[in-house]
Amino acid sequence: MTQDQWQAVDGYISDLLVPQDEALTEALAASDAAGLPAISVAPNQGKLLHLLARVQGARTALEIGTLGGYSTIWLARALPADGRLISLEYDPGHADLARANLARAGLDKVAEVRTGAALDTLPRIAAEPGAGPFDLVFIDADKPNNPRYVEWALRLTRPGSLIVVDNVVRGGAVADASSEDPAIVATREMFELVAREPRLDATAVQTVGAKGYDGLLVARVLA
Repeated sequence: MTQDQWQAVDGYISDLLVPQDEALTEALAASDAAGLPAISVAPNQGKLLHLLARVQGARTALEIGTLGGYSTIWLARALPADGRLISLEYDPGHADLARANLARAGLDKVAEVRTGAALDTLPRIAAEPGAGPFDLVFIDADKPNNPRYVEWALRLTRPGSLIVVDNVVRGGAVADASSEDPAIVATREMFELVAREPRLDATAVQTVGAKGYDGLLVARVLA
């Protein structure tokens, strides 16, 4: 199969099952106009995150990596009106754009974007009264830090919480033990961390689609 076929299938699925609305469409358009990289989750992947949060019955969520807020909108819409989502974004410009997109979607009372390096922000969240535990954590930020993000996700969740990590197949390169690419090395370290962690029950799936060949990991916190 080819990328064109994967794109066509994603388009077919999304047209039938993931109708785009004004807020989502404008979030993508605003991100494109601002020159953000086109690395937001695909519409059907956004809907998957939404459904995972709904099935989980999530009231609180933590997102590491906001970009323009497209996935943030999907997640925030899955939470109840009194729910809370904290999304962490390194780039101040991206964070401002995401806040505008969330406000346009009517979600600025549910979702909060915090700016700064996540590894600096996460300890502050852990020390903040009432900030956690989170029912769902979505990790989609700089890949070399994924092992540390998973470690923090474990500290900030509870038994029964879900941890979802995006972009874990890396076009198949994750299977290359000789790779010196920092993203590949860290992704493999993250898999090994999850595999030996008795508090996690996890699997990962390979995906193809509009975003190419990649995959995601889903882990349930056991204790």
